[in-house]
Amino acid sequence: AEVGTLPGALPHQRTKMPRLDLDKPRYDQSNFEGRLKHFWSTTNPLNVLATDEQLDKAKELVEAYRKGQEPKGVTDDEVWAAKELYDSAFHPDTGEKLFLPGRMSFQVPGNMCITGAMMTFYRTTPAVIFWQWANQSFNAIVNYTNRNASAGVTNQQLMQAYAGATTASVATAVTLNRLIASTPALSQGLVGRLVPMVAVAAANCVNVPLMRQREVLEGIDVQDAKGVTIGKSKEAAKSSLFQVVPSRILMAMPAMFVPPLIMQRLERTALLKARPILRAPLTILLTGTMLTFSTPFCCAIFPQVASLPLERLEPEVQAAAKARGVDRVYFNKGL
Repeated sequence: AEVGTLPGALPHQRTKMPRLDLDKPRYDQSNFEGRLKHFWSTTNPLNVLATDEQLDKAKELVEAYRKGQEPKGVTDDEVWAAKELYDSAFHPDTGEKLFLPGRMSFQVPGNMCITGAMMTFYRTTPAVIFWQWANQSFNAIVNYTNRNASAGVTNQQLMQAYAGATTASVATAVTLNRLIASTPALSQGLVGRLVPMVAVAAANCVNVPLMRQREVLEGIDVQDAKGVTIGKSKEAAKSSLFQVVPSRILMAMPAMFVPPLIMQRLERTALLKARPILRAPLTILLTGTMLTFSTPFCCAIFPQVASLPLERLEPEVQAAAKARGVDRVYFNKGL
């Protein structure tokens, strides 16, 4: 069958097939299952193996299809595959290619190494400081990369936010470590192993808001159902952070809770007693396994395109929306 016609139709019966709506993900985002399918494909760690050439070709195909100028013979599945690769590597607001370590598809390879090391080397203060700094530096990159790009930020503001976020996380971890170290039974047991998890949860409550503070101070673009910008809203920015922070904390929890439980048992076996060098790679492997599932699951908790009713917005935004006959606004909450 020709592209754009119903398959099996006779020449005089051929009608145009409906075009794909590439302004939306392939799967229904109004329910958790649809969001999970979407993020399962876009956060797939194999996407980081795509070359710049492959990413650029995916973008070219998506843009050509939107203009109705796609190559003859291209299938819907090929278009969707290009769109999913495009979504994994390009910012939804700007269309710019994302910095590789900041992409959600890099969460598993990036976080598994840092988190695994953080949970293996947690007993000395220098190790705690280094790995918490490394983890929050990585998180800062992810938070900035996946922000709502309608709020501008200067390099000075970015560095201030980064310094505040990393300092808070390191201070939390060191303080908890010292409190627990005063009781050797706790520091050597499961409680000591869970200190990094508590520190990361506390740090995410600081890191995400600090790295995205300009959104709350300046407001982010809110749009109508057709994507037309109505204005900027600080309330929408706050709503975004209230969804992103718990999602990011929950994303880290399985990878920081399950591996310590398993490793505590494995370290009692003859194999690890004889070969303690295996502790780090095993922890990293377990961490990666948890992150492979927790990343798409937690990204899917809330829709990436969030919405608010007018009564939740500032008066001036309400007035602008009512003038357009709009009763609900939409915005990119980030990840």
